Amino acid sequence: MGGIRDRVAIVGVGCTKFGEIWEKDQEDLLVEAVYEALDDAGLTPQDIEAGWVGVMYPFTGMSGATLVEPMKLYGKPVTRVENFCASGMDAFRNACFAVAAGVYDIVLACGVEKLMDQGASGLPIEPPHPVLGIASAPGLFAMAAARAFHEWGWTKEDLARVAIKNHKNGAAHPKAHFRRPVSMEDVLSAPMIAWPLGRFDCCAVSDGAAAIVITRPEIAKDTKHKDDYVVVKANALAIHSSQPMYRPAYDWLGFPATRDAARMAYDEAGIKDPRQEISFAEVHDCFTSTELFNLGDLGFCEPKEANAFVRDGLADVEGDIPINPSGGLNCFGHPIGATGCRMLYEVTKQLQGRADGHQVKDPRLGLAHNLGGPGSVCSVTILGMRD
Repeated sequence: MGGIRDRVAIVGVGCTKFGEIWEKDQEDLLVEAVYEALDDAGLTPQDIEAGWVGVMYPFTGMSGATLVEPMKLYGKPVTRVENFCASGMDAFRNACFAVAAGVYDIVLACGVEKLMDQGASGLPIEPPHPVLGIASAPGLFAMAAARAFHEWGWTKEDLARVAIKNHKNGAAHPKAHFRRPVSMEDVLSAPMIAWPLGRFDCCAVSDGAAAIVITRPEIAKDTKHKDDYVVVKANALAIHSSQPMYRPAYDWLGFPATRDAARMAYDEAGIKDPRQEISFAEVHDCFTSTELFNLGDLGFCEPKEANAFVRDGLADVEGDIPINPSGGLNCFGHPIGATGCRMLYEVTKQLQGRADGHQVKDPRLGLAHNLGGPGSVCSVTILGMRD
């Protein structure tokens, strides 16, 4: 089976600050992120042959015109990609396939979401069933956390350690929404959102955009990043039920989509032992408990021992596998379409030794994990430096 391993290169990345950005609309955010990526690559909009833009909500944008209009890419093939919270990384996936297939030489993958203007207290959610309702995002993920509490003995303190770690990391990142360290007392005394998830266990609603310029390695050798371009080792996508709460067989102890996407990505990248071979990871910590589940689902530790993995410092920036050295969604929030591309922005800059916040020491392979919906969609991307 063919793949994209070492056939796609990242030569430019850009990202806005994430947060409550009242003074800009989605077009402003996209223009800022895209031009930063183009400047990083030493290219212009005219060099872009095609584009894919990740957008979850129709109030942010519909069709490829979401990108074409603000960037004036009239006449270019541009596609809007929507795949729950993994929309941004799926946009990247489609762009990679187009380049690897030789259809285009230089393309753009980006994502954007403008949520704050809606005035909602959380993510707008449409019930998937006409009679049976759906819980809020915290309510859904709280069921998984509660199950781990019951089966594996996880505690509120275990979740709090994830928030403490990520807020420590995010405090150093100039583009994070939240840049203040928190203490165990801060996390445990915060208002409850959906037991056992308190305020600091939940990522915020934010605005933001991120963009990535993609080409083939032979072309990358003639770009601004000819000496430090990043190559794609694997990208995998897995989809499970969008209504796991109605499936009696689902045990809520992790997310099958992550396990399947990780297995496919490791196979394509030739990774046998992710704990030893992956240098660091940006994972989808929409909730602190989700980060713990990710550690097991991605094969970094035994699932029930993820709490000890964090407690023992193995997920710290100086640990065995730094997890979310940027601060993750816990500090950036989650503008849906933008998150996957932001993760790739972070992994790319870490590999190049120019991280915005804490720099991981001597990274070789970086992993980005983007989880969507109630854990039903997952994209896993593995990036590495050129040989």
